[in-house]
Amino acid sequence: MSERHNAILEDRSKLMLTGVTDVENFDENKVYLYTQLGELVIRGRQLHVSEMSVESGELTVEGEINALIYGDKDRTKKLGLLGKLFR
Repeated sequence: MSERHNAILEDRSKLMLTGVTDVENFDENKVYLYTQLGELVIRGRQLHVSEMSVESGELTVEGEINALIYGDKDRTKKLGLLGKLFR
């Protein structure tokens, strides 16, 4: 199976993702997750996960989305770029 990940951002208020493998944690200011292609942090305000499907790897985040920050593709590296951001 090939690794796939897509992100569609509508009006900076709705983000639809595919290829999500794990959601590490989230609150109203950030969502920290892993995709098939590596780490991803979504930053913003009043964020909430409105839809999530473990089976299909699809996730929808709504709120004021200010940044998508991609990190290391190798999940075994616990303190990649994103780990440094959260220190």
